Amino acid sequence: MKLVQGLQKLNFPQQEIDRLAPLMESYIKELVLFNSAYNLVNTSDHDDIVVRHVLDSLSAWQHIAALAQNRAATLQQSLAGQQSELVIADIGSGGGFPGIPLAAALPQFNFVLIERMSKRCAFLQNAAAILGLKNVVVQNWELEKTPAASIDIATFRAFRPLDKKMLKSLMAVLKDGGVLAAYKARRQKILEEMGALGYSEQDSACGADNNPRAYKIIALDVPFLTDTNDGDDRERNLVIISK
Repeated sequence: MKLVQGLQKLNFPQQEIDRLAPLMESYIKELVLFNSAYNLVNTSDHDDIVVRHVLDSLSAWQHIAALAQNRAATLQQSLAGQQSELVIADIGSGGGFPGIPLAAALPQFNFVLIERMSKRCAFLQNAAAILGLKNVVVQNWELEKTPAASIDIATFRAFRPLDKKMLKSLMAVLKDGGVLAAYKARRQKILEEMGALGYSEQDSACGADNNPRAYKIIALDVPFLTDTNDGDDRERNLVIISK
């Protein structure tokens, strides 16, 4: 069973696999059921959805968790004990990737799924209800209508290059000290894309604090997708940009 094997490869504890696998199977069932009407993913094949969407989304779970934990600690210190809910947003959620798998894997954090298409929002709300994801809110609007400085971590699967307009909109919705975490493909394409935006890869020797327009690339291993090297689409990376 690829889903369970994939979760094992992604270093989920067995107790979490026992909890998460049935949730993801229920989610996949809903995706297949509504895919033809809502155009949620580009396949209705079970194993393709497992590998290219569910496991791909979860390949960054430890990195997202670490970002959220660090951000929560920073908020607690800066607010001197005042309550402030950390918000992780999935921008352009579509069928719920990566937001729903991440929200299921990280129930201790609050997720907002931002999607402009009403019918997809209806699917997302239904899926969150079926999976019992109390930490998920769905917002039916475009990125540009998201309140400024309202998000701590913005994550998204970017299948097209970032441009200046989109990056400006993304940075605007982040709180000071917030982070963008973009799922991307080839490292070489990332270098070209970010270079065109005036950003440079973080120098690990000096850190990002010395360069406000620095970003970090984290290689991701997606089980059964990145196990082999035949094909550029098999390379996956997470791009981290801090505000």
